[in-house]
Amino acid sequence: MNRPIIRLYGLVALLFALLLAFTSRWAVFDSSSLRHNALNKRVLLEQERFDRGPILAANGATLARSVRGSEGIYQRSYPMGEQFAGAVGYAFTNPDIGSTGIERYRNDDLSGETNRGDLQSVLDQLQGKQQQGDRVLTTLDPAAQRVANEQLAGHEGAVVALEPRSGAVTVMASSPSYDPNGLRSSSYRAHIEHASGNPLVNRATQFGYAPGSTFKVVTATAAIDSGAYTPEATVSGRNDVLISGVPLQNDNNESFGQIPLTEALAHSVNTVWAQVAEHLGKGTLARYMARFGFGHKPRLDYPAEQMSTSGPYLNGRVIAPTSRFVDVGRMGIGQDKLEVTPLQMAEVAAAVANQGRLMTPHLTGRIVDSEGRTVTTVGPHLQSVVMKPSTADAVRGMMEAVVKEGTGTSAQIPGIQVAGKTGTAETQIGAAINNVWFIAFAPASNPRVAIAATLRGVPGQGAAFAAPVARAVIERLLR
Repeated sequence: MNRPIIRLYGLVALLFALLLAFTSRWAVFDSSSLRHNALNKRVLLEQERFDRGPILAANGATLARSVRGSEGIYQRSYPMGEQFAGAVGYAFTNPDIGSTGIERYRNDDLSGETNRGDLQSVLDQLQGKQQQGDRVLTTLDPAAQRVANEQLAGHEGAVVALEPRSGAVTVMASSPSYDPNGLRSSSYRAHIEHASGNPLVNRATQFGYAPGSTFKVVTATAAIDSGAYTPEATVSGRNDVLISGVPLQNDNNESFGQIPLTEALAHSVNTVWAQVAEHLGKGTLARYMARFGFGHKPRLDYPAEQMSTSGPYLNGRVIAPTSRFVDVGRMGIGQDKLEVTPLQMAEVAAAVANQGRLMTPHLTGRIVDSEGRTVTTVGPHLQSVVMKPSTADAVRGMMEAVVKEGTGTSAQIPGIQVAGKTGTAETQIGAAINNVWFIAFAPASNPRVAIAATLRGVPGQGAAFAAPVARAVIERLLR
C-alpha cells in the first residue's frame, strides 16, 4: 500500500472518529443536560403527553397525579389542594411556573428518566408501550397533616414531625399556604406572589427565626455530654447577670438563687444557661451544634434551594459559631444572631429522643415502578451520633420536667408523658409580639414522635401558642 493511500485512510479514520465523538456527545454523554436545557421545547411537548407518576401519602392517599385531557394532554392535579403544598410542591410544563418540593426533587423518578435506557424500557418501547413515571410513596400522614394545618390557620408558622428512630417525616405543614392547582392561572399566581406571608415559601425548611429557649436543649446537651455539668449541678439564676459585659434579664425579671440545671430548664432561666454557654465556650458549643446539623443545609430529600442553613447569621450570611461576632452566652439561650428552621429544631428533639443518634430525615418511603416493583426503598440512615445514650437520658429527664412542672405544662397529654421545651423570641420590644416555639417528643420513655412547632408574630409566649399546636399533632400521630 503506497503512502498517499495510507494518509487518505488515516484522514478518513480521523474524520470518522470526530463524527463518532460529536454524535456520542449529544446522544450519550450530554443527553441529560440537553434534555434539561430550558430552551429545549421538545422536552416540554413530550411531558405534556406523558403520564407522570403519582405522589402518594403513607396511607396510599393521592397527593399528586396526572390527569389525561383532550388531545392526549396530561395536566398535574393536586387532590388535597393546600394541605401538602409546601412538602409536595408542584410541577408544570409552563417554564414560568416550573417545579418545587418533592415534585422537583423526585422529577427523574416521576418522569421515568431513571428507567430510560434500561433493558425493560427498551423492550417496552419496541412493543409500543407508553412510558410511565414511577410512583413516589411518601412518609407523610394525611390525618396529622390536617390537624397541623388546622392548628396553624390564621398564623404564619410551620410544624414538622419526625419518627425519631427512622427519620421519616410524617408532618410538614407551612402557613399561609396556597393551592397548587390554581397556579395554572396567571391571575392566581400574581395574587399568591404578592400575598402577605409569602405563601410560596415553605416555612418548615426556609427562612429561619430565632429559636428562643428551645435552643437551651442544645446547650444542655453540650453541658452534660462534655462532662462539664450534671443535671443536678447548680448555677446562680439571679437577674441582670453580666453576659459579654451587658446585663441579661430573666423572663419577668425574676431572680433565682443557686438552682439545679433541671430546674433551670424547666423554668427557662436565661441567666443560668447563658453562664453555662459562656463556661463551655464557643468551640464546645459549635461542636455539638454541628452534630445536631447546624451549619449546613438539612440532608432531606428535598430541593436544596428550598432549604436554609440553621445557625448564626451576619449580614444575611451564615457564620461560624466560633466567630468573634458571636455572643456565645446569648447564642446559648437561642438569641444573638441565631436563625433556625422548624426542621432543624425537630431534628434536635429527635436526636435526644433516639438516645443521641440523629437519623437522616426523609420524605420518601418507597419508589415503585409502573409494574408494581419497588425500585427504591428509603430506610433509616444514621446522620450523626450527637451524644452518649446516658446524656440523652439525662436531657430527656430535664425536658420531662419542663412539661410536668415548668413552662410547658400546656403540652401535657393524659396518659402520655411528653418531653419538651418552650421558646419565645421577642420581635417587638415592649409590645409583647413574639416568634414562639415548642419542641418535644413522646411518649418520653419510648418515643414515636419528635416535633417542632413555631408561630410568627403572636401576642404571647410559646407555652400559650406553640405548645398546644404540637400537643394536638402528637395526639393525632399517637392514635
